[in-house]
Amino acid sequence: MGQQQLLLIVLGILVVGMAVFVGISLFRASAIESKRAIITNELVNLAAMAQQYYLKPSSLGGGNRKFTGWVIPPELLNTAAGHYTVNIFQDSAIISGIGNEVVTNNDSLKMQINVRHGSYKTIIIN
Repeated sequence: MGQQQLLLIVLGILVVGMAVFVGISLFRASAIESKRAIITNELVNLAAMAQQYYLKPSSLGGGNRKFTGWVIPPELLNTAAGHYTVNIFQDSAIISGIGNEVVTNNDSLKMQINVRHGSYKTIIIN
């Protein structure tokens, strides 16, 4: 009877250990997806700001059909989700975001959005 009880205890410990491991990995995956969604949302917001600047006449403080001169507002350069940089060209802008959440080893979430006057394209790098 003692051997059977010991076997059941060991089996119970293994099942609980596997459940904890699966729970932790699911929580981590959910946190990463949540952070990725936040970064995507902030990138789309910045893309909309860049498009507004592009469409606004220079007399109203816009770019007059050019992205040159647009900068990320200082309060949006670093947020709770990550930090953002922009490369400006005359007819497009590339906004990059690096998240605070570490995905694997020392790699953070990295995303970029390519902005044109009427569209944008989001790219997940990591």
